[in-house]
Amino acid sequence: MKRLTLILACVLAIAACTEGDAKKEQEQPPVPVKATAAVLRDIPLIIQVVGRSEAFESVTLKSRVDGQVEAVLFTEGQHVNQGDVLIRLDPMDFAAKLRQVEAVAARDEALTAKMRADTARYTALRERNFVSDEKVHDVRTNEATSAADLRASKAAVEVTRLQLSYATIRAPISGIVGARLVFPGSSVKANEVALAVINRVQPLLVSFAIPERHLPRLRAVRQNGSLSVDITEPDNSSGHFEGVVRFIDNTVNTSTGTIQLKAELPNQDEALMPGQFLNVALILDTLKQAVSVPSNAVQQGVEGNYLYVLKEDGRIDLRRVEALASHEGFTAVSGDLRAGEIVVTDGQLRLTPGVRAKIQETAEGVQQNARPQTEAANSPKPPG
Repeated sequence: MKRLTLILACVLAIAACTEGDAKKEQEQPPVPVKATAAVLRDIPLIIQVVGRSEAFESVTLKSRVDGQVEAVLFTEGQHVNQGDVLIRLDPMDFAAKLRQVEAVAARDEALTAKMRADTARYTALRERNFVSDEKVHDVRTNEATSAADLRASKAAVEVTRLQLSYATIRAPISGIVGARLVFPGSSVKANEVALAVINRVQPLLVSFAIPERHLPRLRAVRQNGSLSVDITEPDNSSGHFEGVVRFIDNTVNTSTGTIQLKAELPNQDEALMPGQFLNVALILDTLKQAVSVPSNAVQQGVEGNYLYVLKEDGRIDLRRVEALASHEGFTAVSGDLRAGEIVVTDGQLRLTPGVRAKIQETAEGVQQNARPQTEAANSPKPPG
C-alpha cells in the first residue's frame, strides 16, 4: 500500500512538472521586431543596367594624299569648330604638279583654237570646191580630238588643285580633338596614317543593353511616347543626367539574349566623356498607387517572395507576395496585402507563423508614422 501511494505521488509530481513546462512554453515572451505599415505609393518600373558613353560623332583624321607634315596647328584637347585648319602638309609637290597640268591645258587650248580655225577655213574652201569632203572630214576629226584633249587637261587641273587643297587638313566636325599622333616632318600615306581623333561630346550617347523579356513593354512605351533614362556615375550617385532613348537595335543578340539601346544626353557642361561606364535607369512605366512596403520587409524563400504581417492579436502571419518594382527603398507588391497592415521590417529570423511578436516601438507610434504616408499617397496631387 505504501509503495502504491509512493508511485501515485511520483506520477502527480511528473504531471505537475509537465504542466508547468507547458505553461512556460505557452508563456514565451513575444519576439521583438521592427515594423511599419504598408502604404499606397507611386513606384516607377525601372530597369537598372550598366552602360558605356559614346561620342555622338567620332572622326579619325587621315590624309587623302601622300606627303610630309609641315605644321600641326592644334593643341591636344582643344575645342575645334568645323572647318578649322588642324594640319598642313608640304604643298610644294602639289603646287609644281598644278603648274605643270595648267601648262598642258593651255597648250591644248591653243591647239583646239587652231583646229577650230582650220575647220572653218577648210569648210569655206569646200564650198568653193577647192578641197575634198574627205579633207574637211579629217580636219573636223582633228578638232574634236583636240577638244577632248582640252577637256582631259582641264580635268587634270581640277584633280591637282583638289590634291593641293588636301594638303590643308581641316576639322570635319565640331568637337574636342585628342592627342597629336603626328609631328612636323612625319611622312604620311593616303588613308593609312591616323593624324588625330575628334569627338563630338555635345550631345553624348550612352549605349546599354536590356534583357529581351522587356521588349513588349518597351514597344508599348515607345508607341505612347518617348523613353527616358536617368544616368548616374558609379562613384557619384548624387549627380543625375536625364536623357532620351534615340536608338533601339533591330535584332536581339543571340549570345546574350539582350537588345541594345542608345540614349542621348545634352551634356551641356561636358561633365561626361566618351568611354565612361555609367549606371543607367530606364523608366518603362509607373505603378500608380501600388501597395508598397520597405524593401527589407520582403523575404525570399524556396516558394518565392513572402513577408510577415503582424495581426491585431499580436501574432505573426506569413503572406506570399510578388515583388513588382523597387524604388528609393520601397517595393511594390501584389498579393494578399492591404495598405495599412503592419509588416515586419527587422527581426524576421526568429519568426514563424503564429508566433507572438512585439514591436520595439509602440503600435500607436507605428500607426502614427504610417498614417501620414498612407493619407499622403491617397491625397490628390497638386496640378503641375
